[in-house]
Formats: sequence, C-alpha cells, structure tokens
Amino acid sequence: MASMFFSSKQRTFRPKKKWEKGSVKHDLHKKAKATLNSGLDLRQAVKLPDDEDYNDWLAVHVVDFFNRINIIYGTVCEFCTDETCPHMSGGPKFEYYWADEVQKKPLALSAPDYITRLMEWTEKQINNEHIFPMEVGTPFPKAFLPVCKKIFTRLYRVFVHVYIHHFEKVVAIGAEAHVNSCYKHFYFFITEFNLADSKEFEPLKDLNDPLRL
Repeated sequence: MASMFFSSKQRTFRPKKKWEKGSVKHDLHKKAKATLNSGLDLRQAVKLPDDEDYNDWLAVHVVDFFNRINIIYGTVCEFCTDETCPHMSGGPKFEYYWADEVQKKPLALSAPDYITRLMEWTEKQINNEHIFPMEVGTPFPKAFLPVCKKIFTRLYRVFVHVYIHHFEKVVAIGAEAHVNSCYKHFYFFITEFNLADSKEFEPLKDLNDPLRL
C-alpha cells in the first residue's frame, strides 16, 4: 500500500519494532488481519477475542494503526505545508497544541510540524521496551495504557485534519474508500475500548453519528 501513496522523496515513519514470527504478538497480529480480511463487520472485528490478552491486543493495534495512518497522511502530505496549514486544526473551532516530555508547555505548531512530532514521538514510545515489552511473559507497565490512550488520541487528530482540510485531495487520488475504511476500523476500536475522550470526536461529529447507529 505504501507504494501507492509515497514518492521516494517523501519521508515515512516506521516503527523499528517488528513482531517476531512465532511470538504471541505476531500470531495475534495475523489473527487480527485474518479477521479483518474475512469481511467480518468492523464492529465485531475490533472486539477482544475470548482467549487473548487485552494489553497484547492494544499493543498490536497501536503498531498497525500507526503504520496505516502514516500511509494515509502520506496521501496528502505534499499539500499540507506550513503555508497551507499554519495551524494543526480541525476546522475553525478546533486547534491542537503539542506537548511532550521535553516540550512541557503546549505549543502552537503548523499541521506538518505537529504531525511530524507526533509520528516521531509515537515511534519512540513503540520502540521503548519499558512501555511496549517484547519478551513473552514480561508484564506490561502501569504506563502502558495511558501511553496507548495518548497515542490513539493524537492519531485520531490526524484523521480530523485530513478529513476537514484535505479530503478533496484524498478523493482526487482515489484513496477515499481506503481512508474511510481505515477510519471506521480505528473509530470502532477506540470507542470499543474507551481510548479517547468523547470531546475528541466533536470535529467529525457528522461522520461519527451514523457509525453509532
């Protein structure tokens, strides 16, 4: 899929973490993919399998959604510049400020700067084995769930920006069906496990309301 959207000049963000073949998370990733590709309703596809661990299920989906949303942003990144998008926003009523372990005070950024920092920050979290343990049997730390919620919340804001400010470009290149499908999968997943505050959904209320039916 990446070759559809990225030119060789465009930067991509990829987590170094790969689930090793034969590992629990690799098997879970394959199971999740097989379920998704089976045509099962997305509301059902996101549900935690009876015999699987909740934290493993979250970890696998963090990596998967990170990669997929990275690709989606790649469909519009050449049109999302400091000049066209001087604020990381979701329409006139919503603007997002960046803060992290280094940048304590929330900072106003252009959309491409915010999303670059977001992708780099997310990659750093995913590759931190003190947060995302790789070894079988290593317990997940208390910080794992709060970090996951922050990642999912910030990734959701990429969807907000793409839909509100760049969706005509998505349609123009024929990626509308792919983006819509990924969004529905992401939305059902984070609402199934309550991974984002309800206020985050307000910018895309018109899109979300039919999904709640």
